[in-house]
Amino acid sequence: MRKVAVLVGSLRRESINLRFAKALSRLAEGRMIFDITGFSDVPLYNEDLWQQPPAGVLRLKGELDAADAVLFVTPEYNRSIPAVTKNVVDWGSRPRGQNSWAGKPAAVVGTSPGAIGTAVAQAQLRAILTSCGVNLLGQPEVYFQTKPGLIADDFSITDDKTRAFLAGFVAQFADHIERLAARPTAP
Repeated sequence: MRKVAVLVGSLRRESINLRFAKALSRLAEGRMIFDITGFSDVPLYNEDLWQQPPAGVLRLKGELDAADAVLFVTPEYNRSIPAVTKNVVDWGSRPRGQNSWAGKPAAVVGTSPGAIGTAVAQAQLRAILTSCGVNLLGQPEVYFQTKPGLIADDFSITDDKTRAFLAGFVAQFADHIERLAARPTAP
């Protein structure tokens, strides 16, 4: 079973994106293992810190390198990605020659109460990740609108159509990971 590092771009304990990540994890049970990766201990990116890398950075890089894939679950703040998400991307891409993102299968999703979900933030994050060499799942796109009661306390999805759509996303993501894992590596 493939291990997926899940990066939720919100540090809030009651984050709707964290709930969404847990709901997707529940849908992935039996097919993938979702590991929600914390990064509240990762300082703001500073090239000088590579002389003595902070423990949180080394832990994050280790978790990214050990994962078969990455799922980014991003909120949208002021029509952009959260600073904490960009910070994690920057740390993961360094130091030169040790890019944890290069070739990594990944997907981007997010949720908000607004009708367009996190579409603008996801578009920005996709552009950033592509420049880091991430192998992004292009379709289906998930711009999820959070509504009260849609994710139950046990992280199940209460609406049948929504559950079917999200289960389809999870299946496509799992297939994306397997396709990339099956590709022959260059000599």
